[in-house]
Amino acid sequence: MRALVTGGAGFLGLHLVRRLLDRGADVVVLDNFCTSDRPPLEALMAEQPVTLIEGDVSYPPRLEGPFDLIAHLACPASPEHYMRLGLETLAVGSRGSEFVLDLAANTGARVLLASTSEVYGDPAESPQAETYWGHVNPIGPRSVYDEAKRYSEAFFTEHRRRYATNTAIVRIFNTYGPGLRPSDGRVVSNFIDQALGGRDLTVYGDGLQTRSLCYVDDLVAGLLAMIDSDHPGPVNLGNPNELTVSELAKLVLRLTGSHSGVVHLPAQQDDPAQRCPDIGLASRVLGWSPQVDLETGLARTISWQQSQHALLANALDEKG
Repeated sequence: MRALVTGGAGFLGLHLVRRLLDRGADVVVLDNFCTSDRPPLEALMAEQPVTLIEGDVSYPPRLEGPFDLIAHLACPASPEHYMRLGLETLAVGSRGSEFVLDLAANTGARVLLASTSEVYGDPAESPQAETYWGHVNPIGPRSVYDEAKRYSEAFFTEHRRRYATNTAIVRIFNTYGPGLRPSDGRVVSNFIDQALGGRDLTVYGDGLQTRSLCYVDDLVAGLLAMIDSDHPGPVNLGNPNELTVSELAKLVLRLTGSHSGVVHLPAQQDDPAQRCPDIGLASRVLGWSPQVDLETGLARTISWQQSQHALLANALDEKG
């Protein structure tokens, strides 16, 4: 298999690249490093034959040769990043999607879209099934991400209708694990980073909003199952075990042994009150369900972030 992974240096992208390499795939990564770091990919490239093309999928360079698989993962995924890079996020969903779809149609590749639970917006029903159309503010602060992904889904679907392109859409719910940068801005990395640093954990609003957290190894297994299938999607991938943000904060404090407190900041506009996937379709058509429980996954993630803190401390000591 020859595979192109856009956003392959990112959190999910790098995990997927590793799994594809384990399968013996020839992997090409296209990334502009706007929200990802070079060292983890460079470390992998020192051990495995990965081809890096530094560029923007919205203004793509010429790529040589056919592909059997294209995984379109490129896109800022943290609110902190996609609000800062709003136009770029919209471009990835529009021009970037057009590029990968045309490339797939021309080469006969299966092309996977990493869409998001954010297409459901602040949902009026829970859990969210693929048949739910969502409740999205099209001009709100989160709209650049929500609408970019909704547009991508429409583009993928119409391309399949017109050209019989071998498309696959997955809607990814909150995912965490080793490799999620402490400075990423998502809730799990934020809480762990604050707890390890002895700072108060910041909860927006009353903390009663819910999230459903899926460990990265489980999520990538779902991506591979979707790649191996012939199902067009959309298919939800996430962990259906729901907990409040306040419950997550308490769990992180317990697992880290931190004595940090919790402070509440004003609620963020359009922040979903509930986020919980219905994974019945994934179970039926992919034979997939999460296997790693939250405490185990968080413990692994905390251990990884502790190692990053230690590396940073050593680097500062050497400079000092």
